[in-house]
Amino acid sequence: MYYTPWMQPYPYQPYGNYGNVPNYNHYIRQPDYWNIYDDARNRVKDYGRKPFVVNINEAAKQNNTYRTALWTGNHLQVTLMSINVGDDIGLEIHPNVDQFLRIEQGQGIVQMGKRKDHLSFVQKVSDDFAIMIPAGTWHNVTNTGNTPLKLYSIYAPPQHPFGTVHLTKAQAFAAE
Repeated sequence: MYYTPWMQPYPYQPYGNYGNVPNYNHYIRQPDYWNIYDDARNRVKDYGRKPFVVNINEAAKQNNTYRTALWTGNHLQVTLMSINVGDDIGLEIHPNVDQFLRIEQGQGIVQMGKRKDHLSFVQKVSDDFAIMIPAGTWHNVTNTGNTPLKLYSIYAPPQHPFGTVHLTKAQAFAAE
C-alpha cells in the first residue's frame, strides 16, 4: 500500500536515521490496513483515547451493525453505521453536537430542517457523498437503494457512550 524506498544509510550516519524516510522494518510487511475486529468477539471495539489508524472505507463497508463506536475521544467520536434497505436512521436532533456523515456504499435521501415537521432540505446521496449537519438541526437519512447503506459518522463532541454497539435500530432507540 505504501511505497517505502530501499535506502542504504550513509557510512558515517548513525544506523536507522534515514532523514525524511519513515523508519519501517523493511523485512516485515506492513499491514494493508489495521484489523478493527476484536478477535475474541469478532466485533469492532472502541479504540478511543489512543492513537489509531484505519482504512475507514473498508471498515464502514464491513460493518453490519446499526451503530458501532469505532473511536471515542474527549472531543470527537467516530461511529460506523449500516442502514437496511428501505429503513432510515430515524428523525433526530443533536442540540449541542455537529455531525459529519460520509456514505461509503449505497444510496439514499437526506432530509434536514430547523423544525421536526418541516424538513426543507432534501438531497439524494450515494457513494462518496459527505453530509454536514449543524448542531440543533433535525435530520434523517433513508436508504432508497437495494443494498444496505454503509456510512460512518463523526460527532463533535461525542454523542454516544464509549464502546457503544447497537446491533439494530430498535436496540439503539431503546438505549436512548
